[in-house]
Amino acid sequence: MQAIWQDTVIAQSDNTVVVEGNHYFPAADVNMQYFSASATTSSCGWKGTANYYDIQVQDHHNPDAAWYYAEPKPRAAHIKGYVAFWKGVTVSE
Repeated sequence: MQAIWQDTVIAQSDNTVVVEGNHYFPAADVNMQYFSASATTSSCGWKGTANYYDIQVQDHHNPDAAWYYAEPKPRAAHIKGYVAFWKGVTVSE
């Protein structure tokens, strides 16, 4: 699977985990040079608190376009260390 934004591969992995229709990529397979931490958080009843990353590719900025669960609840423990995408990021094979 690949995550692409602004014609740039920002993540690529053969080991994604699908939860609620979203592919979660192992952090080791994410090109962190394009990411910076965001102060944004959100809450999910069964996964816990999500933290966000902004994505920057050249002069293009996409705030809060990736998320992860630093300390997921027990039912979501399998996505700890994984990152998912939205806001125009294309995820495909």
